[in-house]
Amino acid sequence: MINRIILNETSYFGAGCRTVIATEAARRGFKKAFFVTDKDLIKFGVAAEVIKVLDDAKIPYELYSDVKANPTIANVQNGVAAFKASGADFIIALGGGSSIDTAKGIGIVVNNPDFADVKSLEGVADTKNKAVPTFALPTTAGTAAEVTINYVIIDEEAKKKMVCVDPNDIPAVAIVDPELMYSMPKGLTAATGMDALTHAIESYITPGAWVMSDMFEIKAIEMIAANLKAAVENGKDTVAREAMAQAQYIAGMGFSNVGLGIVHSMAHPLGAFYDTPHGVANALLLPYVMEYNAESPAAPKYKEIAKAMGVNVDGMSTEEGVKAAVDAVKALSISINIPQKLSEIGVKEEDIPALAVAAFNDVCTGGNPRSTSVEDIEALYRKAF
Repeated sequence: MINRIILNETSYFGAGCRTVIATEAARRGFKKAFFVTDKDLIKFGVAAEVIKVLDDAKIPYELYSDVKANPTIANVQNGVAAFKASGADFIIALGGGSSIDTAKGIGIVVNNPDFADVKSLEGVADTKNKAVPTFALPTTAGTAAEVTINYVIIDEEAKKKMVCVDPNDIPAVAIVDPELMYSMPKGLTAATGMDALTHAIESYITPGAWVMSDMFEIKAIEMIAANLKAAVENGKDTVAREAMAQAQYIAGMGFSNVGLGIVHSMAHPLGAFYDTPHGVANALLLPYVMEYNAESPAAPKYKEIAKAMGVNVDGMSTEEGVKAAVDAVKALSISINIPQKLSEIGVKEEDIPALAVAAFNDVCTGGNPRSTSVEDIEALYRKAF
């Protein structure tokens, strides 16, 4: 069995570490930045924190903010045109998954023009060249887009989320500065934190998991269970914010390399159909899918999940361990006000058959520990409705 791990060339962690943008740009001989971020981060002054570093170091930049939650093919294509016109030689991506995924798409297409339609990047694309060198700075503690080889773009025509997997897209430098996360509102902190927990649990029980990915995921689960509620309740809790920033990155180190499962397969169509925030979709579906996946060879690992979430599992059977893990996830989710039913978040019951087909065809389905079907997924959606 050959296992592969792909990570950033360099990563930085800690409050205020965004200042290394200047050092890294100088070290690599970069002259002008193409700065990808979203309008909210400009509005709330988060982008200004990065602009200050660029201005202080006299690094010219072009600002690109045609980014939306659940980014589209058009967002990427417009970005490619803007990058080419800008004369920039590297990309800075600031934001949650949406900004960083948009930047990944731009960086790949600029250096691999054969994929200019963007649609052909879906799945595992055979790109030949590394993306434009990118510095990724996350502003949410959830997606881990700064350390993964995946990105997700919406094909609006086909009404679906395209999951793109490509080792050439990983940012060269990840800069995980918890100070950039302090302004995250409660709801976003909760949803993105549960997204990180979903990453950790799904990749811990995927058939591709192995000793190194397990090491990352168990630590991530521990840290999220211990810190997420505190980060939600008090956004200025620097200890909890820093722990969550690290935990979501650690979860990414694992899942990017071993894959996910049907929580993500089922969450992706909700984003495509209703623009449901990805973290909310994952958080809501996670306990239902965990119960379903307990009937798989992964069942014995649930006890370790429960233990990492702070449950005393001494003397528990496998079945008791499964229940303890699912209950612990549900309890955390409820404690931070995550909706528990799809009907609460605008899902239409008549769409469920179409959602189930889209989920079954999602690239993440292959990583589920239990073989599944359109019928099983439809039943899960109905149970969660």
